[in-house]
Amino acid sequence: MMRGIQTIVGGVGWVLVDLVYPPLCIVCREPVGDPDGLCPACWNGMHFIDGAVCRSCGLPFEVDAGPDMVCAACLAHPPHFDRACAVLSYDESSRGPVLALKHADRLDLVPAFARWLERAGRDLLDGSDLIVPVPLHRTRLWKRRYNQSAELARALCRRTGLAYAPHLLERVKPTPSQGAMPSAEARRRNVRGAFRVPTKARAAVKGKRVLVVDDVLTTGATVSAAARALKRAGASRVAVLALARVVRPFDNPV
Repeated sequence: MMRGIQTIVGGVGWVLVDLVYPPLCIVCREPVGDPDGLCPACWNGMHFIDGAVCRSCGLPFEVDAGPDMVCAACLAHPPHFDRACAVLSYDESSRGPVLALKHADRLDLVPAFARWLERAGRDLLDGSDLIVPVPLHRTRLWKRRYNQSAELARALCRRTGLAYAPHLLERVKPTPSQGAMPSAEARRRNVRGAFRVPTKARAAVKGKRVLVVDDVLTTGATVSAAARALKRAGASRVAVLALARVVRPFDNPV
């Protein structure tokens, strides 16, 4: 009886909270029915990735050529990760909230983004032992104050129960922003040797199936370099789950 009364009182309390502070769309701030949600207009503007994609990097294809199709970029430069998946196309609709998380302290976006990541990456999550965010170099972390990829990874771990392992991968080179690189080859050169697994962490990586979480996947150079470091430390499998990915060359996530 007491538990039932507490449930009713708690429900009434949330109703009162919603009356005073109604849920708002995480993008445009219009009233919505559920917390951490999108209004119909913003939802319709988002381009969630589904259907035919590259078996390796998750790039969407316009035509379904079968489950084993690999894009030209992965054929030319096979990535070190085993598979990648992204939730959204990085475009005019998604750019605002993605960059707001990255540069504008909009950590309130994390719960919704983590929910989307869990739904889109279910297969990858089921085949993983632990989650590692793409790390920032300490100088950039000091300037930004937080790592957006780490915030996404932490929230995803809370939702799934997978181990959160932010210290298994280090960024040892203060590389320029990938958004400033003029080509895919320049991006690969920029992050070559940028990551390492600390010696004391190698035992925790050996034999594990690692899921690397990032905010935006452009050419895949950064996560491929991270995967290379993890595999050299003994990871048995490395997959990548990103919030958004560039589909067209001019969708530049600067």
